[in-house]
Amino acid sequence: MEQTESSVSSAALKCRRICGTVLLIALMLLTIGLRAARAEISLTFGTYAADKPTETVRQYRPFLAFLEERLSQRLGKPVTIKMSISKQYVEAVRQLAEGKIDLARFGPASYVRAKQLNPGIRIVAIEAKKGKKRFTGVIVVHRDSPFKSLEELTGLTFAFGDQLSTTGRYLAQAQLLGAGITSVDLRGFSYLGRHDLVGEAVGARKFAAGALKQSTFRTLVAKGVPIRVLVSFENVTNPWLASADLDLEILQAIRDVMLAPQNAEIIRNISSNGFLPSDDADFNLIREAIEQSRSF
Repeated sequence: MEQTESSVSSAALKCRRICGTVLLIALMLLTIGLRAARAEISLTFGTYAADKPTETVRQYRPFLAFLEERLSQRLGKPVTIKMSISKQYVEAVRQLAEGKIDLARFGPASYVRAKQLNPGIRIVAIEAKKGKKRFTGVIVVHRDSPFKSLEELTGLTFAFGDQLSTTGRYLAQAQLLGAGITSVDLRGFSYLGRHDLVGEAVGARKFAAGALKQSTFRTLVAKGVPIRVLVSFENVTNPWLASADLDLEILQAIRDVMLAPQNAEIIRNISSNGFLPSDDADFNLIREAIEQSRSF
């Protein structure tokens, strides 16, 4: 009798243990499911420092915060966007091509190069400048220089930006070629990387001329850098890009937020730029300049 009661007690204990284990597993699965339902979407935004890195952060962080808020509302999950700022254009291009960043803002030439490396890269939208897809680049000289035309730069020195810079290299070289100047006609030239470094070098008379964005030119002049515009030329505005691996639902949500008419005013207020739809054909001008630069 005692043996029978002991067996029953042991079986009951074993049953309770099994039930407890099953309940624990069920609770763990439920917790995992609830966490998954609330899972945060983490994205990485990448770009390169065309100007000072601190200026790059100041420029993009407010808009990225706005994008986080609107995407969280639209996707029903918390969205965070961290920044990855590369010192060199080529590094940022490589990161996008390899899917190490999800979202990027590049210059047109960097987009063309990234697309060559990974055809799956997609355009989210393109920045608008006064409602258009074009803006201005400049070739500058020292404020006190006597030069009035590009042709007068023959035999002198020239400062370019990064070797992948649209304004700072490809379009500037196209302008020089149009004036009959190739690299052998210059006394020397260098690639300085950032646009602000180009303007400062010309202002310090380290180079006779250099190419940079008009916006950077204005900032430098306001700071007292003694430079002036020799010639201006058109460039395509900057595209915002998605990696080939970014989920289509997230890509579409980003595009919808950036292009929504009701968001246009707040976007202009926080980033100075609105956005327009874009496709690959918008960058044919840049492909032509890149091809031309082979003759430089």
